[in-house]
Amino acid sequence: VQLQASGGGSVQAGDSLRLSCTVSGRAFNWVIGWFRQAPGKEREFVSTISGSGEATNYADSVKGRFTISRDNAKNTVYLQMNSLNSEDTAIYYCAARQGYHTNVVTSARYYRYWGQGTQVTVSS
Repeated sequence: VQLQASGGGSVQAGDSLRLSCTVSGRAFNWVIGWFRQAPGKEREFVSTISGSGEATNYADSVKGRFTISRDNAKNTVYLQMNSLNSEDTAIYYCAARQGYHTNVVTSARYYRYWGQGTQVTVSS
């Protein structure tokens, strides 16, 4: 199982970005989560989506600004990020929880496979 995160970049506060996570192999309908790690800080949960796409969850800090979605036909999970601010600056990682689950979990310890990360930098 491999995950490839892309779509990061450098933007101004208030701008938008869409991150993509392409998954290979049998993980196309697994739970996928997005996490981020800012310099000097611990990795934190951002958002997650169930295999069917029916269940989602968001960190309070991004609720109302970020939207997670998936296209299983394209083996891709998206994270639409709007109204970005400097506190969103981090490396964003996508991760897969092994197996098909209808519920979602926010703890990183449940996610076995991780992508390489994509940098998001927001300038104020």
